[in-house]
Amino acid sequence: MTILRTARLSFAPVLVLLAGLAAASVPPGPASPSTQDSGVSPRYNGTFRIKGNWLPFNRVFDPALASHFFITEQLFDGLVKFDAHYNPMPSLAEYWIISDGGSRITFKLRRGVRFHNGRELTAEDVKYSLERLVRDRPGNTYYQYFTRKVAGAEAFWQGLAAEVTGFRVVDPSTFEILWTRPFGSVGLYLLGMHYCKVLPKDLLESQGRGFFNKPVGTGPFKFAEWIRSPRLEILGVRLERNGAYFGAHKPYLSAVEYSPHFTDDQFEEGSVHLVTVSTERLLRRRFPVLESDTLRTFFLALGCDVPPLDRAEVRRAIALGLDKARLAEAYDTVSNVHQPLENLIPPLLPGYFPRAGGPAGDPSAAKLLLDRLLAGSPPGGLTLRLLFEAERTDATARFARELERQLAALGIGLEVRYLRRPEDVRDVRAPYLKFLDYTMDYPDAENIVVPLFQSRSVVNGLNSRYVNPRLDALVGLTEVESSWERRAGLFREAEKVLFQDVPAIPLFSERVRIALRPEVRGVKVPAMGFIFLDVKEIWLED
Repeated sequence: MTILRTARLSFAPVLVLLAGLAAASVPPGPASPSTQDSGVSPRYNGTFRIKGNWLPFNRVFDPALASHFFITEQLFDGLVKFDAHYNPMPSLAEYWIISDGGSRITFKLRRGVRFHNGRELTAEDVKYSLERLVRDRPGNTYYQYFTRKVAGAEAFWQGLAAEVTGFRVVDPSTFEILWTRPFGSVGLYLLGMHYCKVLPKDLLESQGRGFFNKPVGTGPFKFAEWIRSPRLEILGVRLERNGAYFGAHKPYLSAVEYSPHFTDDQFEEGSVHLVTVSTERLLRRRFPVLESDTLRTFFLALGCDVPPLDRAEVRRAIALGLDKARLAEAYDTVSNVHQPLENLIPPLLPGYFPRAGGPAGDPSAAKLLLDRLLAGSPPGGLTLRLLFEAERTDATARFARELERQLAALGIGLEVRYLRRPEDVRDVRAPYLKFLDYTMDYPDAENIVVPLFQSRSVVNGLNSRYVNPRLDALVGLTEVESSWERRAGLFREAEKVLFQDVPAIPLFSERVRIALRPEVRGVKVPAMGFIFLDVKEIWLED
């Protein structure tokens, strides 16, 4: 048996080291400018106040529904978590063993982990929580990530079985997943996501939806009370330190208070410590500002089944003529900035790299190519439709104007249309570009290549309508490949096919800005974005 420091390199039977040793093998993520150089040791106590973003305030902190994920990250834990480089690391699982060529993964739970009410965590809680994601119930969309991958999940979702047979309780501290194929790698990335948290089976069964009126988890902070207005309206939530937390140390903070009703004025006065940058005034005040990458990427999908965009050389010429830096700048807001992107698979994922010397825009060369490729086309020149799924915003309007200007230099006209429903794209028969705002559901190349470009994908059918048997064949090979390295290599080959065919043009990735009070210490930029901030490491300097 081979012992490794991370869990992503091989699907021969692998034993993952304990969390502390595993974490030591990976460099820490970037830190707040106020974090490491103060020369002051972390102190305990203090209440950390955060201005949330979602209004109205949603008091149902269910990790399996649209929720304030920042809060669910503090209340609940999953089997695994991600480090600053998207590597899966131990959390509630002390270690795991991948066997049977990647078709079985066995998790050994940490001893002595307790829920906030004092009951010890067991493998039954893990099974119940994961089966909850597969159960057919209103609002649940996460089943689709498990029905093809986990043995028996399809039958359970359809109501034909009483349990997911691939979720197995071996003993109270051992949980096992049987995959339908060698999904061990992608399975770990899936299990690290916000929706795969472990909740107490007994309380959920006895309380139902009422459980979320006072949620109980294993996380570093526990529910204390609702923050209410003088009229007793619920405006936010107060969490308090979980003194029995299983981590290397207890949270430094005594409490966390979170409300979207906190104001920028309170931040500037000092009673609120973290806000999303929403005004230029905050930038001018020169508070510490951090930016974080996210799993949100923007593309221009090209309608590959409509002439002349049914020809790959035409699609390549259009891509060559675009200045992505200007398009990214046009879409920027105070809260979110965008980085030009040449990759279809985000290079921030483990095993993927920025495209070396990616093609810079060259409008002159693109114009010559298009003139030659479109010679003999009907008079009047080529006009494309730019399709947006969402309602018009200032950012989409600025983007459309900039794209119109750039395409005009190529001799291409542009008409802008906002769709009422995503399905309306099926009625478009003119050549089109579709603005594609895509957020990955888990950090694995599969979650880009399969939904966006596999021929039978519903998402592909609503965007590029792209078909390439070679691409489909490569995706099929990734589904049965047990080696993480070879699987990543297959996806890199798939990306080369996509570079040649250009069913979509990668535009830019998103970065989110937050502002901090100067006294806030211990902030590290998380891989998954600021809603996944590791608050137990934060402390307040006097």
